[in-house]
Amino acid sequence: MFAISAAISHAVAVTPEICTLTVVVSGSVAFDHIMVFPGHFEDHILPDKIHILNVSFLVDSLDRLRGGVAGNIAYSLGLLRQPVRVVATVGTDFDSYRAELAELGVDTSGVIVIDNELTASAFITTDRADNQITGFYPGAMAKAGEYAITDALDGAEFAIVSPTAPDAMRRHVRELAESGTAYMFDPGQQIIALPPAALREGIEEAQILIGNDYEFAMISEKTGLSRDDLISSCPVVVITYGELGSHIYVDGERQEIPAVAPGAVVDPTGAGDGYRAGLMAARLAGLPWDAAGRVGSMAATFVVEVKGTQSHTYSFTEFANRFDIEFPDYAGVLDAFGRRLDLAVQQGE
Repeated sequence: MFAISAAISHAVAVTPEICTLTVVVSGSVAFDHIMVFPGHFEDHILPDKIHILNVSFLVDSLDRLRGGVAGNIAYSLGLLRQPVRVVATVGTDFDSYRAELAELGVDTSGVIVIDNELTASAFITTDRADNQITGFYPGAMAKAGEYAITDALDGAEFAIVSPTAPDAMRRHVRELAESGTAYMFDPGQQIIALPPAALREGIEEAQILIGNDYEFAMISEKTGLSRDDLISSCPVVVITYGELGSHIYVDGERQEIPAVAPGAVVDPTGAGDGYRAGLMAARLAGLPWDAAGRVGSMAATFVVEVKGTQSHTYSFTEFANRFDIEFPDYAGVLDAFGRRLDLAVQQGE
């Protein structure tokens, strides 16, 4: 458990030009319905009548956007030309979403369509003060635990277990451990729903544990493990701090990774998913952890600067040029990464 996984170690040893490891991402795929209320919720809620709340807000905009943690991570991995396969359950309304991922080369063969069901959907209404009222319909995601991840592991040497139905997360952790496939454990929004034993199991078998500072506090509270216990529990532990950057602990040794200041903060939702994609794509391309973390920071910033979790876009040249400006001490480290991406594109033609 305390040794660096074979897959991650191998990724460093090989030359970037021949590194074509596939990442399998298990998690949620959803549609986000974003509505904006031009006023303030508090002006329409009577405190003394809160027990019989009955309100209606006339919104002035509605956007239906692709989302879900697995979908978001896969999207950014696709932009970075990292081979990726998604494992999820979706509804009969998934066709347009599948087509968008396919354009980026994302493998959706592990996505199961559930008959007579809709893809998971979030309905988010935001007021002028950025307060939010959210409803979430799990839809087809509720069936995720009925399907194995092992069927999607052909050609894969690394996996990410991200938030989805809790029973699916537990099942996929066990199947990955039994198959000997290295994985990142990213419990995220499902920390509350996962029992302490499931969190411990996911952490104990993982090669990478990742989450933001608040999520680590929640994991600690639920499992009884201290922050130091969690840091020593996996070969690599990544804690993100939003605009303050991130810390990557490799065998307990901390590396501090700065964030990249966005040109404008339009929508921070999904930035963490972009970070995960950048981190893993760079790492599997052979970059050391300090450089990979910075690639993650760069990928996260592209997400923040647009509305929606899958609205950002860039060419590799655009990404690398901006990376060199933001991290001049690391200028040029993406050159070999770029050659691998060019080869990956050629192999896919």
